[in-house]
Amino acid sequence: VEVSTAAEAMTAAAAGADIVLLDNFTPQALHEAAAAVKAAHPAVTVEASGGINLEVLPHFLGPHVDVVSMGCLTHGATSLDFSLRV
Repeated sequence: VEVSTAAEAMTAAAAGADIVLLDNFTPQALHEAAAAVKAAHPAVTVEASGGINLEVLPHFLGPHVDVVSMGCLTHGATSLDFSLRV
């Protein structure tokens, strides 16, 4: 479940979400929300996403964050135009 506040994260975890995606959180807010989710629901996977790139990645890593998604890996990829002609 994608959430944008700590309260939504707790609601999603309490409702039975297997994974809670904390989207567009600041690093401090992310760690606080992730710690709260893990304290109440240790089996829930906590994922961080939104605005994370290689430069700021270390700020989003922590003991309560299980997964980090970085859109920059796909947003910046160049396309390759090819065709198969028989």
